[in-house]
This record gives sequence, C-alpha cells and structure tokens, in this order.
Amino acid sequence: MPSPEFSVQYEDIAGLSSQEEDPRMFASKLTLATLAATLPSGSSGSDTIYLWIALGAGVLALAAALLFARSVLSADQGTPDMQQIASAIREGAEAFMARQYKTIAIMAVVLAAVLFAGYKMYGPTAPLAFKVVFSFLVGAACSGISGYTGMFVSIRANLRTAAAARTSLAGALKLALRGGAVTGLIVVGLALLGIGLLFLLFGGLGDNDAAKQVPFQLVGFGFGASLVALFAQLGGGIYTKAADVGADLVGKVEAGIPEDDPRNPAVIADLVGDNVGDCAGRGADLFESSAAESVGAMILGAALYPVFGLKGILFPLIVHAINIVSSIVGVSSVHSKETDDPMHSLNRGFYITSFLALVGFAAGVHFLLQDRWWLLAAGVVGIITSFLFVSITEYYTETRYRPVQSIAEACKTGPATNIITGLAVGMQTPAMPAIVISGALLLSYYFGVKGLEDATGIADYAKGIYGTAIATMGMLSSAAYILAMDTFGPITDNAGGIVEMSNQPHEVRDRTDRLDAAGNTTKALTKGYAIGSAALAAFLLFSAYLEAIHDIVSRRVAAAGFVLPDGWSFSNINLASVPVFVGALLGAMLTYLFSSMAISAVGRAAEKVIEDVRAQFKENPGIMLGTSRPDYARCVNIVTGAALKEMVLPGALAVLMPVSIGVLFRHLSTKFHLASSTDLPASFGNVVNLSGAEAVASFLMVGTISGILLAMLMNNGGGAWDNAKKFIETGHYGGKGSEAHKAAVVGDTVGDPFKDTAGPSLHVLIKLLATVTLVLAPLFV
Repeated sequence: MPSPEFSVQYEDIAGLSSQEEDPRMFASKLTLATLAATLPSGSSGSDTIYLWIALGAGVLALAAALLFARSVLSADQGTPDMQQIASAIREGAEAFMARQYKTIAIMAVVLAAVLFAGYKMYGPTAPLAFKVVFSFLVGAACSGISGYTGMFVSIRANLRTAAAARTSLAGALKLALRGGAVTGLIVVGLALLGIGLLFLLFGGLGDNDAAKQVPFQLVGFGFGASLVALFAQLGGGIYTKAADVGADLVGKVEAGIPEDDPRNPAVIADLVGDNVGDCAGRGADLFESSAAESVGAMILGAALYPVFGLKGILFPLIVHAINIVSSIVGVSSVHSKETDDPMHSLNRGFYITSFLALVGFAAGVHFLLQDRWWLLAAGVVGIITSFLFVSITEYYTETRYRPVQSIAEACKTGPATNIITGLAVGMQTPAMPAIVISGALLLSYYFGVKGLEDATGIADYAKGIYGTAIATMGMLSSAAYILAMDTFGPITDNAGGIVEMSNQPHEVRDRTDRLDAAGNTTKALTKGYAIGSAALAAFLLFSAYLEAIHDIVSRRVAAAGFVLPDGWSFSNINLASVPVFVGALLGAMLTYLFSSMAISAVGRAAEKVIEDVRAQFKENPGIMLGTSRPDYARCVNIVTGAALKEMVLPGALAVLMPVSIGVLFRHLSTKFHLASSTDLPASFGNVVNLSGAEAVASFLMVGTISGILLAMLMNNGGGAWDNAKKFIETGHYGGKGSEAHKAAVVGDTVGDPFKDTAGPSLHVLIKLLATVTLVLAPLFV
C-alpha cells in the first residue's frame, strides 16, 4: 500500500473552501492546489494534460446540462389545469425523494463509520481509512446528486412537453429529449469530475508508485455510488410499481376506467412513480456503472503501468470525456417532422453519437495507447455489443415480433395461459444475450493479448483482461445519450397523463401517445443496454478484485521480508474447495432471495394502495361520477411510506452477505482449506490467508452470472407482458375491454415488478457486490 509521504496537504486545500462560496470556484482551486502539490514529484506534463482534458469535459457536461435545462424550463407551461396536475406530480416526487435520500444518507453515514472503524482496527489498512471513507462519501453524494438533479428537471419537463404537444409533435420531442439529456450529462459529468478530482487529491500525479496505488484508493467512490444506486433503484422501483399495480387493478379491471383517468385516486402516485423509479433510479444506476467501470479499468491500467504509464490509468476518463462530447452533439442533432416516427429521430441521434464515440475512441488509442489498434478492436466489440443487446431486447419486447404476439394470442384463453406463455418467453430471453456476452469477452480478451503481445514482463492474463476493460469502455462510450433516451420515456409518459387528466383535445393526446409509444420502446431498449453494460462492468470489477488481492498479497509478503514467486497470480479459484463451492452457491442464492424480497415488497405496498383506492371509491361516490376530486395526496403518502420501509432489508442483505462470507471463511481456513495453485510457499508462514478471498471470489462470480441471467428474464419477460397488453389495446383479439384484454392486464401486472423493480435492481446488485468486495478486500486476506 502507498506510503504516507505521497499524501496531499489536505488542510491547505480545505482552507480554500472558506474563502469562496461558489462550489465551481472551489473545485477549480482544489485541482490547482493538488496539482501544485503532486506534479513536481514525478509526473510528466505531457501525460497529466489528459487528466485536465477529462476534468474539462466534466465541466463541459455540467455546463451543457445547465443550458439544456434552461431551454426546457423556459418553454410554455400550458393551461392552469395542466399546471395544477403537474404541480401535484412534482410535489409527490420531491416529497418522496426528500424522505428517501434522508434515509439513504443516514445509512451511508453509519456504514462510513463502520468502514472507517474496520480499516482503522486492521493494521495493514489503517493508513487508508480516511481516503477510502472519504471517497465513499463523495461517491455516495455524487450518485445522489445525479439522481436528484435529473429528476428535478424531468418533473418539470413533463409539463412543458405536454404543453408543446398542443401545437407540435416535433417541439414536444425536442423538449422531452433535452430534459432527458440533463440527467445523462450530469451523471457522466459528475462521475468524471468525482473520480478525476479524487485522483488528484490522493496524489495520483505523484511518482510511479503513487500513480499505481491511487486507483485502489478510489474503490470507495464506486462503493458509495453503488450503495446509493441500489437504494434509489430499489425504493423507486417499489414505489412506481406499487402505485402502478394498484391503479391498474382497481381502476382498469374493477372500475373499468381508462389509464390516467383523473377519477383514479392512485393516478398521481403512478405518475410520480415514473419519475422516482425510471428517472432518479436509472440515473443512479448508470452513474454507478460509469463510476465503478472507470475505477475498475484504472486498477487494471495500473497493472500495465510499465507499458502505458499514467496514460493507461487515465484512458477510462478520456473515454467518458469522448462520451460527453459525442452525446451533446447527438442530442443537439435530433429533430423531427410532424409525420415522422419519433423513434426514427431518436435512433438517428444514437447513430451519430455512436459514430462520434468510435472516432473519439480511435483518437484515444492513438494518443494514449501507442497506436495499438487491436485495443481499438476491443472497444469496437463493446460498441457492437451494445447494438446487439438493444436489438435482442427489441425482438423480445416489441409488438411486431413473434414473442410478444404469442403472449397476446395466449390471452384469448385467459390469464393462466398468458402467464405460462409469458414465463416461457422470459426464460428464453437470456439465451442470445448470454451468447453475445460470451463472444464479447472472448474476442476482447483475444484482442487485448494481441494488442499487447510485444509487452514484456506482463502476463497474458493481464493483457487479455485489459482488453475486456476496453470493451466495457466501448459499450459505455455513449452512456449519456442512452440515459437521455431512457429518461425521455417517463417524461413523455407523464406528459400523456397530464394531457389526459386536463381533458385536452383528441389530437393532442394522439401526439403524446406517439411520443409515449417511443418512450416505452426506449425504456425497454435501455434496460437491455443497462444489463449488458452491467454484465461487462461486473466482469471488469471481478478482474479488478483479483488484481486488488494480488496487490495486497505482494505488499504483505514484501513487508514480511519475502519475495513473491515469479508468475504467482490470484486468478485460479479451486472449485473443489468446500468454501469456494459454498461461496458460489450462496452467490446464486442471493440473487433469487433478493428478487423475491423486491417483488414481495411491491405486492405488500400495492395491497395498501388497492385498499385505499377501494376505500375512496366507497367513501366518496362522487369520484366515479366526476363531481368530486379524489384525495391524491393520501395515496401518495401511503405508497411513499411503504416503499421506504420495504427497501431497507433487501439492500442490507446485499451489503452484509459478501462481508460475512469473506470474514467467516478467512477464519475457518484451517478446517476446510484445500491446497491449490494460489497457495504461497509454506516457508512464508502465515503472512496471508486466501481462503476468505477465494470464497468471496466464487460468491462474486457465480452471483454475477446468476444475477445477469435472472435480470434478463425479468426485464424482457416483463416488457413482453406489457407490450402484449398494448398489442391487444390496438384492436387485436377484441381490443380494450375484451376478455383477452383483461387477461393481458393480469399478465402486465405480474410483469410490472419484474421489469421495473427486481430486474433493474439486480443490475445494481451485481455491481454493488463487486464494489463491496473491492473495498473490503484487505479484510478477506
């Protein structure tokens, strides 16, 4: 681990904050002071310029987000009725977010204290306690800010989009996408600035040893981002689906009223849920992906320091800088005619973004990776993987393809056959994505080895794993635009609800329906993208965990006066070892138990919503007659309290299990340990103990595999159920109100917690497991 002499003078830097209230000015002074403290000790100016480029791109992202937000917020706000409905949605979303983030903040502070105590009590990690906990808190804060600010704009963009739809579909499309772009740019910008500034603050521009060690000290940032993302996605997912299920079952099925009908007491809670689940939750999810992927890739880049120097460590930050620039251009290029399909316009922006990202990626390989074009090929593999995931998701969730149509056809014979067919389709959906992931990992690994075959003194495993890291960067190189498309969905969904509840003319609803249809597609497609990027990022983080264990062992051995054997690596996990097998079994089990808890939470919260809606219809008959207004706030308060209560236990389980396994098996090693190739020579004595680290590695790997496959089943199966209902609503098999439609509503209700709660939360879970193990790796050895 790094020695104390490479620390920055924190008290000098902290003193700047008292002289300037503007956080942007403070950030600028912070980076300048840190550079002054670290640059003389060994970094070359030609290399450090890339860090400044990355930080500049982060500032550009926030500036562009501000400009997009101003253009959205300055637009027309529509009629007083529209403003009144939007105000109720905004108040409900802000109230939930305030309570949710207060709960998350308390848990984060408690966990930070435990983390600090754990590091301080353990001798080898004591010097790192402050840095790891500080980076954890910064990561958590940035994740929370990215989710909240994105939702802040989306709950205002919905009203402006609805107002614009009164006169122009093209204008409404532009406003909705720019509202979504605010979330995308803030997410990537804050991830880039947070990691870049911490790298400076921790002495990353110091001498060679400091530069190689700082990435390991940034793992707390990824852990903080993961923790907030899990609770934001889980809490938001429980909220949105509990409100949706309650509104649909009582409103559509029992009362026979249309979707978004103002007579439904749960309709405002449903519209609030679109924001807190799909906007804030997904924003925190992709922030976590960007942050954790960057830290993991920097750790692997540190292993190649003899080849690339500082450039290999900074390359992930440059990729995100490219992501920002290409996404800004892509969003700005989207325009549409009144007769165009909105999806075509959105796809055109995605193609432009991807092309620019590829060009920028090639420039990055030229300037930072010594023209090793095989590594560019690995990045292209990642970009192609993102396209394939989107296409596969489209096939399984779009109404024009056989899977959705087969579920709709099954509705003719009732809800039971709808459920059976939907489950069968859901179980089929992981097959092709698993093949794509396998191909991407194999190809990128091969390209990594080819690209670095002339690098001496570097193991082929390290070369290949860096290739997989490059592929992950390639897949995330258009993340800001993807997130803009994702947030476009709930904005247009809300806009349609506002138009419906304010009784706008039929042609206005037709425009918002076209936007909503495109939004439903983008939400489904970005879920596919999210799980694909999570899969590659999780493997990257697993590799970073193995590298972290190797680094810890080498330093422990050196401190004890021994020399690590040539060629030793922590990359062979013995599956015949009982702790390893048990760790793997528990990892697979966790994904199912976690999913069960998430789905059960939706069911319990939905029951409370259903009871309240039924009670309001019974207490106030004037609601159904349209002569009196439901108590929307009562329903919002019920689902808010239920969602916050239900999110705690699944989240705590995800954090505690890997810690328990690592610590437990570390102390049971003498009873269960089986000799393996990772064992150190007996002459070393008890310098290190790898049993806990091995058990956690198997837990992490098998939990990741199980989580990926289960998330695909839930995301695509739930999306297929949803669109089967929409397919029938277009007039097939009797259309709305038919027996087939009632069966489809049941299937859609079953799929709701799959695709919007458990599935997306699993994306976050598999990355949280990786970041937890990275942060706590020293405690397992």
